[in-house]
Amino acid sequence: MKRLFLLIAMAAAASITFAKPVEDEKKDSVEGFQFTTVDSVAITPVKDQNRSSTCWAFSAIGFLESEIIRMGGKPYDLSEMFVVSHTMLDRAEYVVRMHGDADFAPGGSAYDVIYCLKNYGMVPQEAMPGIQYASSKADTLPVHSELDAVAKGYVNGIAKSKLKKLSPVWKTGLQAIYDAYLGKYPEYFTYDSVEYTPMSFAASLGLNPDDYISITSYTHHPFFTQFALEVPDNWRMDQMYNVPLEDMMRIIDTAIARGYTLAWGADVSEAGFTRTGIGVMPDIESSDNTGSDMDHWLGLTPDEKRKELTEGPCTEITVTQEMRQQAFDNWENTDDHGMQIFGTATDQTGKRYYMVKNSWGTRKSKYKGIWYVSEAFMRYKTNDVLLHKDAIPADLRAKLGI
Repeated sequence: MKRLFLLIAMAAAASITFAKPVEDEKKDSVEGFQFTTVDSVAITPVKDQNRSSTCWAFSAIGFLESEIIRMGGKPYDLSEMFVVSHTMLDRAEYVVRMHGDADFAPGGSAYDVIYCLKNYGMVPQEAMPGIQYASSKADTLPVHSELDAVAKGYVNGIAKSKLKKLSPVWKTGLQAIYDAYLGKYPEYFTYDSVEYTPMSFAASLGLNPDDYISITSYTHHPFFTQFALEVPDNWRMDQMYNVPLEDMMRIIDTAIARGYTLAWGADVSEAGFTRTGIGVMPDIESSDNTGSDMDHWLGLTPDEKRKELTEGPCTEITVTQEMRQQAFDNWENTDDHGMQIFGTATDQTGKRYYMVKNSWGTRKSKYKGIWYVSEAFMRYKTNDVLLHKDAIPADLRAKLGI
């Protein structure tokens, strides 16, 4: 993993950059991965969610920023915490209505960002940075452990109480907590010498929330129908279109080829998803991966084998629709991370990968915040994708009634 740099294009109309990874000089031509970009759609810079469970907001905001560029607009830096604050207030209301029989957690889905865009608007990062207590440069990154603990205690204290009647101000109290940590929503703000409200700013971006839909692929519901994917963070019950696995992959490929990106809901709990920028599903039973040191290989645990197999191109498992369903039903595949798919690449063996923008910053990543995810990983670990409906092949749009 020694070759990659980011090609940075400066936006004349703004001080924001957007980047496309391409291959760099490589010190070792034998070991490690060597990637060559095939298709790459414009993205805005990688951000750092740091110690906050807000990947869903970062990934979907990045997706919207790319949508604006795709439609000819200038690069924007939109506020994730504006969305987070609105979403958590809505989620708290839902949990209280359920008398605590639902989880109040800081997670969410890409659809939460679309819902916010439609119902609450949007603001630029400078209008709501989302950090109220910075005392050093390190404090300018999100740290939500205290906020999450305080908000969860407050909401559960109300939702699980024996009160016969709630006061009319409990939501005001919760809003004060989020205001204290993330800042208040700006009612009016000036951006590029123009005064906006959140709703008027959203309208100026040229995004139509109704153009965006979610796609998934599971067999416990009929294909070519809609259902709410049964994961905790889909608490708004986003109705996703259900398609066969091959069609889901065709939708992803077609979108990229047409110049669209996708917000990606995935499971990254496997050892094959490294912290250095690789996502693969190694076939640890394959003799092709054992090399010459068989004794060493047989002495490794499954996780140790997977770790060794992520150091360069490897043989991967063949993923089927049935495998996906079994993993979902057995809680092996969960909705634990959100990212943005924006391109494709090949390694030195010709194997195809998807280029994915993560929100873990660039400091410790070999590919400056970009992950290279194999087709096997994408097929197995994708829970859902959110994209513009025009990116979907015409025949599938007809089948889905879109």
